[in-house]
Amino acid sequence: MNTDEAIKTRVSIRAFKSDPVPEQIVREILDVARFAPSGGNLQPWKVIAVAGAERDAVVALAQANLPGAEDDRPVYPADLWEPYRSRRYKVGEDMYALLGIGRDNKPARFMHLAQNFQFFGAPVALFFVIDKGMGHGQWAHLGMFMQTVALAALQRGVHSCMQEAWARMRLPLAQHFALPDNEIIYCGMALGYADMTKPVNALRSDRASVEEFATFKGF
Repeated sequence: MNTDEAIKTRVSIRAFKSDPVPEQIVREILDVARFAPSGGNLQPWKVIAVAGAERDAVVALAQANLPGAEDDRPVYPADLWEPYRSRRYKVGEDMYALLGIGRDNKPARFMHLAQNFQFFGAPVALFFVIDKGMGHGQWAHLGMFMQTVALAALQRGVHSCMQEAWARMRLPLAQHFALPDNEIIYCGMALGYADMTKPVNALRSDRASVEEFATFKGF
Protein backbone atom coordinates (compact mmCIF):
# COMPACT_ATOMS: atom_id res chain seq x y z
CA MET A 1 0.00 0.00 0.00
CA ASN A 2 1.47 3.36 -1.02
CA THR A 3 0.85 6.64 0.76
CA ASP A 4 -1.99 7.77 -1.52
CA GLU A 5 -3.81 4.45 -1.10
CA ALA A 6 -3.42 4.56 2.68
CA ILE A 7 -4.79 8.10 2.94
CA LYS A 8 -7.77 7.39 0.70
CA THR A 9 -8.67 4.02 2.21
CA ARG A 10 -8.37 5.03 5.86
CA VAL A 11 -11.93 5.32 7.15
CA SER A 12 -13.60 5.27 10.53
CA ILE A 13 -14.53 1.66 11.29
CA ARG A 14 -17.59 1.20 13.50
CA ALA A 15 -17.75 -2.58 13.72
CA PHE A 16 -14.70 -4.65 14.61
CA LYS A 17 -13.91 -8.33 14.88
CA SER A 18 -12.98 -9.63 18.31
CA ASP A 19 -9.60 -10.89 17.07
CA PRO A 20 -6.85 -9.54 19.36
CA VAL A 21 -4.19 -7.13 18.15
CA PRO A 22 -0.83 -8.26 19.60
CA GLU A 23 1.02 -5.79 21.82
CA GLN A 24 4.01 -5.98 19.49
CA ILE A 25 1.90 -4.69 16.59
CA VAL A 26 0.65 -1.78 18.70
CA ARG A 27 4.22 -0.99 19.69
CA GLU A 28 5.30 -1.06 16.02
CA ILE A 29 2.50 1.35 15.11
CA LEU A 30 3.52 3.81 17.80
CA ASP A 31 7.20 3.39 16.94
CA VAL A 32 6.46 4.61 13.41
CA ALA A 33 4.00 7.31 14.50
CA ARG A 34 6.56 8.98 16.78
CA PHE A 35 8.11 10.46 13.62
CA ALA A 36 4.98 12.54 12.99
CA PRO A 37 5.52 16.31 12.47
CA SER A 38 6.12 18.23 15.67
CA GLY A 39 6.70 21.99 15.78
CA GLY A 40 9.86 22.72 17.73
CA ASN A 41 10.12 18.95 18.26
CA LEU A 42 7.97 19.31 21.38
CA GLN A 43 6.26 15.96 20.68
CA PRO A 44 3.35 17.12 22.86
CA TRP A 45 1.61 13.77 23.11
CA LYS A 46 1.29 10.84 25.43
CA VAL A 47 -0.60 7.62 24.72
CA ILE A 48 -2.40 5.21 27.03
CA ALA A 49 -3.02 1.86 25.31
CA VAL A 50 -5.54 -0.55 26.82
CA ALA A 51 -6.53 -4.12 26.01
CA GLY A 52 -8.03 -7.10 27.79
CA ALA A 53 -9.15 -6.44 31.36
CA GLU A 54 -7.91 -2.85 31.21
CA ARG A 55 -10.06 -2.17 28.16
CA ASP A 56 -13.06 -3.78 29.85
CA ALA A 57 -12.54 -1.60 32.92
CA VAL A 58 -12.67 1.54 30.78
CA VAL A 59 -15.83 0.33 29.05
CA ALA A 60 -17.44 -0.31 32.46
CA LEU A 61 -16.35 3.15 33.59
CA ALA A 62 -18.05 4.72 30.59
CA GLN A 63 -21.25 2.75 31.10
CA ALA A 64 -21.40 4.01 34.68
CA ASN A 65 -21.01 7.62 33.53
CA LEU A 66 -23.16 7.82 30.40
CA PRO A 67 -23.99 10.16 28.78
CA GLY A 68 -20.99 11.98 30.21
CA ALA A 69 -20.53 15.72 29.96
CA GLU A 70 -18.67 18.20 27.80
CA ASP A 71 -16.13 20.49 29.42
CA ASP A 72 -14.67 23.80 28.29
CA ARG A 73 -13.12 22.13 25.24
CA PRO A 74 -16.16 20.81 23.33
CA VAL A 75 -15.82 18.60 20.27
CA TYR A 76 -17.80 21.00 18.03
CA PRO A 77 -18.42 24.74 18.24
CA ALA A 78 -21.83 25.82 19.45
CA ASP A 79 -24.37 26.61 16.71
CA LEU A 80 -22.27 25.07 13.95
CA TRP A 81 -22.54 27.10 10.73
CA GLU A 82 -22.49 26.29 7.04
CA PRO A 83 -21.05 24.44 5.23
CA TYR A 84 -19.88 22.51 8.28
CA ARG A 85 -23.35 21.93 9.73
CA SER A 86 -24.63 20.31 6.54
CA ARG A 87 -21.52 18.14 6.20
CA ARG A 88 -21.93 16.83 9.73
CA TYR A 89 -25.66 16.27 9.24
CA LYS A 90 -25.22 14.37 5.97
CA VAL A 91 -22.57 11.94 7.18
CA GLY A 92 -24.78 11.16 10.16
CA GLU A 93 -27.82 10.54 8.00
CA ASP A 94 -25.77 8.38 5.59
CA MET A 95 -24.55 6.29 8.50
CA TYR A 96 -28.01 5.75 9.97
CA ALA A 97 -29.37 4.85 6.53
CA LEU A 98 -26.80 2.05 6.29
CA LEU A 99 -27.83 0.91 9.76
CA GLY A 100 -31.52 1.03 8.82
CA ILE A 101 -32.29 3.44 11.65
CA GLY A 102 -34.88 6.10 10.84
CA ARG A 103 -34.67 9.73 11.92
CA ASP A 104 -37.51 9.28 14.40
CA ASN A 105 -35.98 6.24 16.09
CA LYS A 106 -34.13 8.19 18.78
CA PRO A 107 -33.54 5.20 21.11
CA ALA A 108 -31.82 3.19 18.34
CA ARG A 109 -29.68 6.17 17.40
CA PHE A 110 -28.63 6.62 21.00
CA MET A 111 -27.81 2.93 21.31
CA HIS A 112 -25.55 3.16 18.29
CA LEU A 113 -23.83 6.27 19.61
CA ALA A 114 -23.31 4.49 22.92
CA GLN A 115 -21.26 1.86 21.09
CA ASN A 116 -18.54 4.50 20.93
CA PHE A 117 -17.98 3.72 24.58
CA GLN A 118 -17.46 0.05 23.77
CA PHE A 119 -14.95 0.95 21.05
CA PHE A 120 -17.36 -0.57 18.52
CA GLY A 121 -16.05 -3.96 19.63
CA ALA A 122 -12.38 -3.22 18.93
CA PRO A 123 -10.00 -5.18 21.17
CA VAL A 124 -7.53 -2.31 21.65
CA ALA A 125 -8.00 1.35 22.42
CA LEU A 126 -5.63 4.29 22.58
CA PHE A 127 -6.16 7.45 24.58
CA PHE A 128 -4.28 10.58 23.54
CA VAL A 129 -3.11 12.86 26.32
CA ILE A 130 -1.77 16.42 26.15
CA ASP A 131 -0.63 18.98 28.71
CA LYS A 132 -3.38 21.53 29.40
CA GLY A 133 -0.83 24.32 29.06
CA MET A 134 -0.19 23.56 25.39
CA GLY A 135 -1.60 25.92 22.77
CA HIS A 136 -3.60 25.45 19.57
CA GLY A 137 -0.42 24.63 17.64
CA GLN A 138 0.42 21.69 19.87
CA TRP A 139 -3.16 20.37 19.66
CA ALA A 140 -2.74 20.47 15.87
CA HIS A 141 0.51 18.51 16.21
CA LEU A 142 -1.34 15.93 18.31
CA GLY A 143 -3.80 15.57 15.43
CA MET A 144 -0.92 14.97 13.02
CA PHE A 145 0.36 12.28 15.37
CA MET A 146 -3.05 10.61 15.48
CA GLN A 147 -3.31 10.57 11.69
CA THR A 148 0.12 9.01 11.52
CA VAL A 149 -0.96 6.34 14.02
CA ALA A 150 -4.00 5.52 11.86
CA LEU A 151 -1.91 5.23 8.69
CA ALA A 152 0.80 3.15 10.34
CA ALA A 153 -1.93 0.85 11.65
CA LEU A 154 -3.50 0.47 8.21
CA GLN A 155 -0.12 -0.49 6.77
CA ARG A 156 -0.28 -3.47 9.15
CA GLY A 157 -3.86 -4.38 8.32
CA VAL A 158 -5.17 -2.80 11.52
CA HIS A 159 -8.16 -0.48 11.22
CA SER A 160 -9.11 2.41 13.43
CA CYS A 161 -11.78 4.84 14.50
CA MET A 162 -10.83 8.19 15.99
CA GLN A 163 -13.32 8.77 18.78
CA GLU A 164 -13.86 12.30 20.02
CA ALA A 165 -16.91 10.94 21.86
CA TRP A 166 -14.53 10.01 24.69
CA ALA A 167 -14.11 13.73 25.37
CA ARG A 168 -17.36 13.41 27.31
CA MET A 169 -15.55 11.08 29.72
CA ARG A 170 -12.48 13.23 30.39
CA LEU A 171 -13.01 13.64 34.11
CA PRO A 172 -13.72 9.99 35.01
CA LEU A 173 -10.94 8.84 32.67
CA ALA A 174 -8.47 11.26 34.27
CA GLN A 175 -9.37 9.86 37.66
CA HIS A 176 -9.20 6.27 36.41
CA PHE A 177 -5.74 6.73 34.90
CA ALA A 178 -4.56 8.94 37.78
CA LEU A 179 -3.51 11.71 35.41
CA PRO A 180 -1.79 14.72 36.97
CA ASP A 181 -3.83 17.93 37.09
CA ASN A 182 -1.90 19.44 34.18
CA GLU A 183 -2.84 16.67 31.72
CA ILE A 184 -6.04 16.14 29.73
CA ILE A 185 -7.29 13.36 27.47
CA TYR A 186 -8.15 14.69 24.02
CA CYS A 187 -9.94 11.61 22.68
CA GLY A 188 -9.75 7.90 22.09
CA MET A 189 -9.03 5.66 19.13
CA ALA A 190 -10.34 2.15 18.55
CA LEU A 191 -7.87 -0.29 16.96
CA GLY A 192 -8.66 -3.69 15.52
CA TYR A 193 -9.65 -5.67 12.46
CA ALA A 194 -12.68 -4.45 10.55
CA ASP A 195 -15.76 -6.64 10.28
CA MET A 196 -16.62 -5.85 6.67
CA THR A 197 -19.81 -7.93 6.85
CA LYS A 198 -21.38 -5.07 8.79
CA PRO A 199 -23.16 -2.49 6.59
CA VAL A 200 -21.95 0.48 8.65
CA ASN A 201 -18.40 -0.15 7.47
CA ALA A 202 -19.47 0.66 3.92
CA LEU A 203 -19.86 4.31 4.92
CA ARG A 204 -17.72 6.68 2.89
CA SER A 205 -18.09 10.35 3.72
CA ASP A 206 -18.35 12.93 0.96
CA ARG A 207 -15.31 15.19 0.61
CA ALA A 208 -15.16 18.71 -0.77
CA SER A 209 -13.32 19.11 -4.07
CA VAL A 210 -9.98 20.89 -4.24
CA GLU A 211 -11.75 23.81 -5.95
CA GLU A 212 -13.96 24.27 -2.89
CA PHE A 213 -11.19 24.70 -0.33
CA ALA A 214 -8.03 25.74 -2.18
CA THR A 215 -6.93 28.99 -3.80
CA PHE A 216 -3.97 28.94 -6.16
CA LYS A 217 -1.88 32.06 -6.73
CA GLY A 218 1.29 32.67 -8.67
CA PHE A 219 1.31 29.40 -10.59
